[in-house]
Amino acid sequence: MGGLILKRFLQMLILLVGVSMIVFLSMHLAPGDPALIIAGPEAAKESVEQIRENLGLNDPLHLQYWNYISGVVQGDFGYSYQTSQDVGAALLIRFPNTLKLAIASVIVATLLGVTMGILSALRQNTWADYTSTTIALAGVSIPNFWLGAVLILIFSVTLQWLPVGGMNNPWYTTQGLKELVLPAITLGTASAAMIARMTRSAMLEVISSDYIRTARAKGTKERSIIMLHCFRNAMIPVVTLIGLNFGFLLGGTVIVEQVFAINGVGRLMINAIAQRDFPMVQGGVLLIAALFVFVNLIIDILYIFIDPRISYD
Repeated sequence: MGGLILKRFLQMLILLVGVSMIVFLSMHLAPGDPALIIAGPEAAKESVEQIRENLGLNDPLHLQYWNYISGVVQGDFGYSYQTSQDVGAALLIRFPNTLKLAIASVIVATLLGVTMGILSALRQNTWADYTSTTIALAGVSIPNFWLGAVLILIFSVTLQWLPVGGMNNPWYTTQGLKELVLPAITLGTASAAMIARMTRSAMLEVISSDYIRTARAKGTKERSIIMLHCFRNAMIPVVTLIGLNFGFLLGGTVIVEQVFAINGVGRLMINAIAQRDFPMVQGGVLLIAALFVFVNLIIDILYIFIDPRISYD
């Protein structure tokens, strides 16, 4: 286990260095001058050049990257070009909202997806199977921004059951839970559809196995067969997909945060990209990438508990 963690940690360092280089080059090579945006379109050329010099944008790219990565190693992500706010502090302020939304979405996606997948597998080629498959297909096809707008129109504007947007209360309060419902459903729908299809496929493969027929021949209760034999042995690919989706949800909250006016990392990065705020974009991408790798490490560890036959020694 210790070897696995060490190996994943080293892989994470290599991955983060690669991600930082790609994001750094992408931001610097893309059209647009942050110094001009800060100074304004009417600013004199001398003022723009002075801002570029103060920000270090006149230095060679390799020197700029070295200065940036040296600061990151020391825990310094730099300061925002637009607000002069410490990037690390800005991300920490907004990250809890993104994390709450991602966790709530993956819970919704897992509950809906696993339930529909099991039901579809146990009732193969029946109306239940066709209905679950149709819902899964619709979930993958519906855009988040459209679904979010429709849910707001129905449950917030018409029925007035849930708030329109925002996330300003602790999740354990009634109002905080209400604020999470619509964004979590909006973000988790597509993931639920993919989990449902994967669960159905994995369950059907396990159900047709010889040991399942043996268990039924021995008179084992159907509920025990489904939960202890079928579901547990079908969980490996499902857990993998859930882990990947959780990483995707952490980085995919941008549209949902915009629709529901949630002050999270995704919304912060959208504004930073529009304003050519290099340090803020780079810090946000590194944070999401690190969390994605960490989630995958947790999934690798869960494999051992799901299937004791798996060993990383």
